[in-house]
Amino acid sequence: MEKNSTIIQGQPNPHHNFFLIAGPCVVENETMVFEIAEKVSTICKKLSIPYVFKASYRKANRTSANSFTGIGDEAALKLIQQVGKQFKIPTTTDIHTAQEAAMAAEYVDILQIPAFLCRQTDLLLAAAATNKIINVKKGQFLSGPSMKFPVDKIKQAGNSQVWLTERGNSFGYQDLIVDYRNITWMKEHGVPVVMDCTHSLQQPNQTSGITGGNPQLIETIAKAAIATGADGLFIETHPNPLEAKSDGANMLRLELLEPLLEKLVKIRAAV
Repeated sequence: MEKNSTIIQGQPNPHHNFFLIAGPCVVENETMVFEIAEKVSTICKKLSIPYVFKASYRKANRTSANSFTGIGDEAALKLIQQVGKQFKIPTTTDIHTAQEAAMAAEYVDILQIPAFLCRQTDLLLAAAATNKIINVKKGQFLSGPSMKFPVDKIKQAGNSQVWLTERGNSFGYQDLIVDYRNITWMKEHGVPVVMDCTHSLQQPNQTSGITGGNPQLIETIAKAAIATGADGLFIETHPNPLEAKSDGANMLRLELLEPLLEKLVKIRAAV
């Protein structure tokens, strides 16, 4: 059985379900990674939702120097690769420098560009050169129309497989707000558009050194995204977010994922 060819080709079908990018924020250990992948994969098969497993192999953008960053690059990437093989699903992880692109591409199907780095030309060109799907998160400081330029950089480098992800805009110093016009505007660039339902609810730059969040609003963000035409959803999830080693404050508790997706499938059908 091959991985979902529609997702691998980067062309979600508008006549079918949205696709889902989901998993833990970062690879914490083997048990946790496989528990989440198995649960989400089972749910998505039941609901006919194409599924991409996501986990960061390393967290480079942490507020505090004391924050958990990972278990080691190679060890984490191998676990992500094993998840893809065992559950026959595509996988993705984020990269932070041009030098990381080729390394990560050996293990995953889709490379994710963090929002803070979406204007970094060298990073985008290195990612494009891997011929993988490149999912670029919109910077918190940019508009949907301005994401034309990262798309153009990747396509002009010879890679037409580009996705864009909306994840909110900075609002004051410690909050984000989602402008759903960005979904429509980014779809005008001719690429699939994803809504990041968890990071868009972050409350960054807290004086404690730990990012806060509003996970109780994940359902609201997701419903609005499907209603406004998002091709895919990005949801970080964990069996116990309070114990997560990264972004626990805005992650969805794993047991809440299935009832949420059931509602979203109905909204998608209505739209």
